[in-house]
Amino acid sequence: MSEPQDRQAAITGIGVVAPNGTTTGTFWKATQEGLSVLDRVTREGCEHLPLKVAGEVRAFEPAATIEERFLVQTDRFTHYAMAAADFALDDARLALADIPDAPYSIGVVTAAGSGGGEFGQRELQQLWGKGSRFVGPYQSIAWFYAASTGQVSIRRGFKGPCSVVASDEAGGLDALAHAARAVRRGTDVIVAGSTEAPLAPYSMVCQLGYDELSRETDPSRAYRPFTDGACGFVPAEGGGMLVVEAACAARSRGADIKAVVAGHGATFTGASRWDRSREGLAQAVRQALAEAGCAPEEVDVVFADALGVPEADRAEALAIADALGEHGTRVPVTAPKTGIGRGYCAAPVLDTAAAVLAMEHGLVPPTPNVFDVCHDLDLVTGSARAAELRTALVLSRGLMGSNSALVLRRGTAQ
Repeated sequence: MSEPQDRQAAITGIGVVAPNGTTTGTFWKATQEGLSVLDRVTREGCEHLPLKVAGEVRAFEPAATIEERFLVQTDRFTHYAMAAADFALDDARLALADIPDAPYSIGVVTAAGSGGGEFGQRELQQLWGKGSRFVGPYQSIAWFYAASTGQVSIRRGFKGPCSVVASDEAGGLDALAHAARAVRRGTDVIVAGSTEAPLAPYSMVCQLGYDELSRETDPSRAYRPFTDGACGFVPAEGGGMLVVEAACAARSRGADIKAVVAGHGATFTGASRWDRSREGLAQAVRQALAEAGCAPEEVDVVFADALGVPEADRAEALAIADALGEHGTRVPVTAPKTGIGRGYCAAPVLDTAAAVLAMEHGLVPPTPNVFDVCHDLDLVTGSARAAELRTALVLSRGLMGSNSALVLRRGTAQ
């Protein structure tokens, strides 16, 4: 096998902490069943806010998996990242002894849209209410976008290349692409992904400035993209981490290659310029397909961005048709995030995890709460659809104007 194929970026481990499951198994079971867990916001201090529905992670106890000395230094979004990284590494059956030149050949890449808002709010309240001597030393780092990358690498002893993508939603896919490119350049393993925790009072107030945010109070109607009832998106917390490693390293230690990150494309079309996102997203898809050496008709399933804003939904449907041609109206499209909410940078990472699992199980998961599709898409609704899936396309757009597309190939390197 040639060297380029040996350096392909293989996904060997998946770790998830999501509103519908805090293990990969429970996440996939709920996803394939089309279970919606959107519900009324229950976080203290949020009762009076106009945002009433969200995807909360409720079955997660950080102290069960993370040492106290790390918990006190970090915000909820980093708790999710550390736990998900543990789950991904366990799933990959990866130990330092398995990797030559470890720990220097293992790195971490995460994406974050907002950082540690809950931690920061608490410390600022201490400053305002009690004085500067009551502000803890970790205020200087816990809120920061790079906190999850730093804490995962420190806790696990990884000393390879580490970075953070500070971006809007599409940053989740960009982080996975960054990891794949690092692997192709010579790093053996990158733990990559995104987790977010935007459901605290300060963070939620910041989100109220988004016109695209749903104010609907009925959880079953709050997030219904590609329908006449689309009224915006519902936010969510949690996320996922993936183990991305060189195919040669994975094979040498007998690891299962779940999927290959084959291609990525990214463009920028401006904040809330949804009419322009049609062209930008289509171009990102073309870039990703070209890098993957993939023809449009080879795409077996599309995991949609699915913003839930009529203008944005129309732009995405047209972008899929523009990039995939006639195949774009026939290929199965799904948006499982309508059952858990849109977790900013974490949303496309969870979509990527779902896409890998969909290819593994030969099943396209449905789009919860969506039935009356009003766009020319073969949107999978109601129940999962059995299908032979070899290639998946994951799409993401950010409120600030980023567009990103990721092509995944099933199983071992093609």
